Amino acid sequence: MLPRKSMTWVLLLLLLSLAIINLSTSQSDARWAAKKRRLRDKVHKMFYHAYDNYMIHAFPHDELKPLSKSFTDSLSELGNLKLERLPQDYSGSALTLIESLSSLVIMGNNTEFQSAVVWLSENLTFNVDARVNLFECNIRVLGGLVSAHLLATDSTDRLGKGVYKNQLLTLAEDLGKRFLPAFNTPTGLPYAWVNLKYGVMENETTETSTSGCGSLILEMGALSRLTGDPKYESAALRALRKLWSMRSSLNLLGTTLDVSTGEWIEYSTGIGAGVDSFYEYLFKAHILFGKEEFWRMFHSAYIAVQKYFRHGPWYHEADMRTGKATYWQLTSLQAFWPGLQVLVGDIAAANSSHREFVYVWKKYGVLPERYLLDHQMLHPTEKYYPLRPELAESTFYLYQATKDPWYIEVGESIVNSLNLYTKVDGGFASIRDVTTMQLEDHQHSFFLAETCKYLFLLFDDSFLVEKNYIFTTEGHPLPVLSSWHDRLPDTYIQTNRTLLKTGNQARQTSSMSKQVCPPTTLNSWECSGQQVESACHVPDARSDHRCLTDDECGVDSSNCRRRSCSMAGYCGLWLFI
Repeated sequence: MLPRKSMTWVLLLLLLSLAIINLSTSQSDARWAAKKRRLRDKVHKMFYHAYDNYMIHAFPHDELKPLSKSFTDSLSELGNLKLERLPQDYSGSALTLIESLSSLVIMGNNTEFQSAVVWLSENLTFNVDARVNLFECNIRVLGGLVSAHLLATDSTDRLGKGVYKNQLLTLAEDLGKRFLPAFNTPTGLPYAWVNLKYGVMENETTETSTSGCGSLILEMGALSRLTGDPKYESAALRALRKLWSMRSSLNLLGTTLDVSTGEWIEYSTGIGAGVDSFYEYLFKAHILFGKEEFWRMFHSAYIAVQKYFRHGPWYHEADMRTGKATYWQLTSLQAFWPGLQVLVGDIAAANSSHREFVYVWKKYGVLPERYLLDHQMLHPTEKYYPLRPELAESTFYLYQATKDPWYIEVGESIVNSLNLYTKVDGGFASIRDVTTMQLEDHQHSFFLAETCKYLFLLFDDSFLVEKNYIFTTEGHPLPVLSSWHDRLPDTYIQTNRTLLKTGNQARQTSSMSKQVCPPTTLNSWECSGQQVESACHVPDARSDHRCLTDDECGVDSSNCRRRSCSMAGYCGLWLFI
């Protein structure tokens, strides 16, 4: 035994060591907090540099041309939405203003939000001879109006008394009614284009995308819940159900289809352009409306994606009929996928893919539109970067899930690149070629609706404290309300049950009732000391894991890979050893 005097010194040294550790931790936390505040302020300045230049040089037209300090009415493709009290030959929808509404709230500018709401209430009309793209007008305009209405009527009293009398909801309902003629097809799948005044035009194209007809349920469903009129949600739901019925035996869907015949046009498919938001809206619709049907669709589709598209951390494209790989390429739109995986609970898989996107970003300074995985090179013609938000979005979600400061560093890298390569005197310009950083004279509205918003929330999430929102594919927040749920079961769905073990007790849980982290995830403070399985997990057919064929093996809980049957007759990840 140590002498009493020696024991005293040992105790003093131990206490001193603990004090030093606590001081060091406290200082480290303070440094990170200060860094996040600095980055938040930097993003705040970015947003207003873009917003103010739009208001000075482009408003009330659609979008800003930052190099020439002029405007473009980009909705000339989506539709020329005219404003009252302006010359008859003027076309424009103040698209960027509509897209900025929720960002203004998140950044705490209730005064500007109120001014924008009043201006739109007095000037915007949809009674115009304008051919609009249903999908784009839905996610940008309808989604922006519905979200802003919900923010204007929540409990925070952010608008002056008597200022708001549901004007945005009235506009949203008027727009929703003008969407409905697009759904008058033999299949119930909507046309990609509709004229806001005259409906579907003669000889209109019958080709649309999976995203185009399968990503309408959030905005139109929310509109039905707010107005009490089920026809908007019913139209979107009928289209979604028809689309799901067209899946292959592998539970895969193609990219483009014919709304009249219900036949597929493009069989090659993936998680990128043309399909991306379909997967996103299946899961988010389940969260927003509580329908088990949405989960069943998503669960089957998600497992199919993991089985047929995933190759390590990457996702290639494949033929929906055979599952055979078609194109080995990364597209910038795919960068949303890790964020969706965070919502599902597959943190390890999300982190793995996210790091590959970050690698490509750092390689070129920004994320190119298309990158050829099999050649490790840029696509020869799609070298542009239009200020897309998807990588910032996934970075935000992963930081929320893990609180790993590495994601703050990723966000800082994104902010620095945007300021270094895209900031100009008149706003933020798109990049035409990432190899030369040649700029293009276009500031897309989603830069304000999403890119700046997700970066701001990464560094300052005070808007989300004690609140529960899902974000649409255009970044518009919709609150998760119990009154919108068809039902609220104790455990959300039978097919999503996982086992949560606490001591000797075992109880059912799910990725919806608790943040779910795969067992292999490191530093998962939510899962510390608990064994929680991933939502993608499909158990083997037998509890002893014996098998005769691959069909008797499930999907691994830690990495979402399909398990196979070994020659010895046991299920496992034998193909990946």
